[in-house]
Formats: sequence, structure tokens, C-alpha cells
Amino acid sequence: MDYIPVLVLIISFLCLLAIGTPVAWSISISALLTMLVSIPVLPAFTTVSQRIGTGLDSFSLLAIPFFVLSGELMNKGGIAHRLIAFAKTLVGSLPGGLALINVISAMLMGAIAGSAMASASAMGSILGPEMEKEGYSKEFGAAVNITSATTGLIIPPSNVLIVYSLASGGASIAALFLAGYIPGILTGLFLMIVASFWAKKKKYKVGKRRSFKEVFKTFVDALPSLFLLILVIGGIVTGIFTATEASAIAVLYTLILGMIYKEVTVKNLPKVLLDAASITAIVMLLIGASMSMSWVLSFENIPQDISAGLLSISDNKVVILIIINLLLLFVGIFMDMTPAVLIFTPIFLPVVTKLGLDPIHFGIIMILNLCIGLCTPPVGSVLFVGVGVANTTIEKVIKPLLPLFLAMIFALFLVTYFPQLSLWLPSLFDL
Repeated sequence: MDYIPVLVLIISFLCLLAIGTPVAWSISISALLTMLVSIPVLPAFTTVSQRIGTGLDSFSLLAIPFFVLSGELMNKGGIAHRLIAFAKTLVGSLPGGLALINVISAMLMGAIAGSAMASASAMGSILGPEMEKEGYSKEFGAAVNITSATTGLIIPPSNVLIVYSLASGGASIAALFLAGYIPGILTGLFLMIVASFWAKKKKYKVGKRRSFKEVFKTFVDALPSLFLLILVIGGIVTGIFTATEASAIAVLYTLILGMIYKEVTVKNLPKVLLDAASITAIVMLLIGASMSMSWVLSFENIPQDISAGLLSISDNKVVILIIINLLLLFVGIFMDMTPAVLIFTPIFLPVVTKLGLDPIHFGIIMILNLCIGLCTPPVGSVLFVGVGVANTTIEKVIKPLLPLFLAMIFALFLVTYFPQLSLWLPSLFDL
């Protein structure tokens, strides 16, 4: 193994991040510097720029801008208020009721919008002040919001699952979508248990029990929003349309719904489109840059060398999965989810498939693992959104975050070592 390209890649990438270079540019520049070790200047520049372009030349990636736009339309279209109202009637009377409402609403909103940051922003701005009014600490409210927002990246439809499908070389998007349900709901359930214990310990106020009539009314109000999940996932699983077609249908459905609710109008539509375009541009730049680095890694045979190195340590599946999980938890602290999935899938997937692990199962492990990174400094994007919306500081939020982190890590442990949690639903549909 030639260690020079590996050292150039790692050192240049870490140095660029340390001086504050945006992640996409850090990835591209470090990939270029690694290529310069092996080939002349002009071919190196040409190869990296071509790989950024061709990395985006994929029909399945077209689903991402559509799902981003449908998420923005849902965020602005009064969906969050209806989901919160429904969640309130379900769990508002339990210990830590408002915290549980936050988790359930975030799971529903995240799944529908497909964005952890959109969920953290919506739930934090709506529920945050209400939790404070009821005596909850600002920091606890922010911690619950931050961790629960990530569940929407596992519960479909999820842009990150589409990215993993691309990085894995064609894992079924429909199978990945189905595989995410049980792990996502399980993670949310563990977060609710921890939040409830914390609230009981702190003696936070409990809401009044709602009647069946009130539950039914809020369910009917939220039903059009919840139907989107059935429309999108049902259509993909039954083969009526592809994931890309489903994303376009999601945009049309959310636009019509937002206009019926009179929350999305012709006047505010341009801003929604601009916000969606801005998010899409960032995501696509990260994807293009990450694809160039993935190609460079392959060119330098780095995945094969790492695979051989890991398998030389042990051929025990349990040990290798512990090592990979620890490495991914470390990576998640410093790198955003999209580039991490694109760069590390080609490295770790050959290792786990040699040990007999299903690529669908590994995709859920990887994404659940990296969700924890979104809540951790210094690059935790959801952490910064949640703290910003709550108008508090990271230092103050860390204490209530720790037990919620442990809940997420416990969920990761179960998903890692009990594959049927991920594979049972896809197997029901022969996917």
C-alpha cells in the first residue's frame, strides 16, 4: 500500500477544514491534491472537474430537488401546526407531554419534509416558546428538538437514502425506504422514553387528557398531510412510479395542499422556490465534490486497502461492525452527512458484504450512525439550527443532550446487531 496519497488526502482535508474552508471545497481541493501525487497537473485538474460534473449526471438524483421543494412547501404550508395539534391530543397528558409532542411531530414532519433542519427549525420555533411557557427549560426543549429532528432522515422519504442508493451502486430505493421505518420509529420511541424520565425527574407540567372526539378531529385535520406518506411510499413500493416520479408528485400534492390551507400563495411562492433552490445547490455541490473524492479513492485503491486492513484485524462480524460504527461516529463529528455517505460507502460496503451483511441493512446502520453526528459539534448542522432557534448556547444544551445521545446510540446498537429490524418490511414486499 502506498501511504503518500492517503496522507496527502487526510492531512489536506483536515487542514482545509481547520482553516474554515467550506466542506465541499475542502473535499474537492484535497481530492485534487491527492491526484497531483500520481498524475501531471493538467490531467489532474481535468479529471477532478469531470468527476464533479459526471457525479451529478444521475436520473435518481433528480428526486432530491423535488423532495427539497416539497419539504419547503410543507414547512411554509401550515403542515407543522396540524401535525403538532394531532401529536398534542395523543401524548399531551403523559409526563413530559410537550417533549413527547416534539418527538412525534418531528418524526412526522421530518418524514414528510425529508429534512432534519426543516424539522428542527419548524418544531423549535413553534413548540420552543410553548415549552418555556409551561416551565420546561429552554436547553431541554432544544435538546429534544435537535435529536428528534434527525429521525426524519431514517423515516422515508429521505434524500440521504437516495444518496446512499447512488453511492452503493444501485441498492433499491424502495427497499431502503421500507427499511427505514422500524429503526426510525424505534429511535423516536427511545428518545420519548428518555425525555419522559427527564421531565418526570424535573417535575415538568403535565397537560390535560383529551377526549376521543378531539383526537379524531385533529387526526382528520392532519390526515391530508399524512396521506402524502402513503401516496409516495405506496406508489414506489407497488411500482406505480419511481422515486423520482414520486418526488415530483409530492411537490404537486404539497403545493395544492398549501394553497387549500391558504398558507402558500402566489405572493410567497417565489421565496419558497428560492429557498428550495438554495438548499438544492448546497446539496448538489456536496454530492459532486464527494463523487470526485470517491473516484480518487477508487483510483488510488484506498477502499481495497482499508478493506484488507480491517479484515486482517478480525473476520468476526461483531468486531468489524463495532470498528466501523466507531469510525463513522468519529467521522460524523467532523463531516456533514451527504459527503460522509458518498465517501465512506464505497470504503466500508465491500468489507461488510464480504462478511455477509445486506447492503440495505448497512445503509440504515450508516445513516442512523451519521444522524448522531448531526447533533454533535463542531459540524453538527442540526445542533446549530436547534440552538439558534432556541436562542441558547451549545454549552448549555450539552447536559440534557447526553442522555438523548445514549438513547440514539442504543437504537444504533439494536439496529446493527438485529438485521430484521431493517430487513423485515422489505422482505414482506420481496424487495
